[in-house]
Amino acid sequence: MGLLVFLLIGAIAGWLAGLVVKGGGFGLLGNIAVGVAGAFVAGFLFPRLGFGLGGGIVAEIIHAAIGAVILLFVISLIRGRR
Repeated sequence: MGLLVFLLIGAIAGWLAGLVVKGGGFGLLGNIAVGVAGAFVAGFLFPRLGFGLGGGIVAEIIHAAIGAVILLFVISLIRGRR
């Protein structure tokens, strides 16, 4: 059950990040991967910056989405889109 919730959070976070970053959507599996990777990025950066959103599933989705936006922005910089 935990894996399904983890994948659902990743999918929602990746979809939200795809909406925020123009041209950042990668389809369902790509959005899940970006959302999960974004959660790891945010999990690494936020504690070092002293930033926390609290607990709960909504906070986890927001946390992962912000990390996914950061990840998509860095990817777009590397690809030269911006």
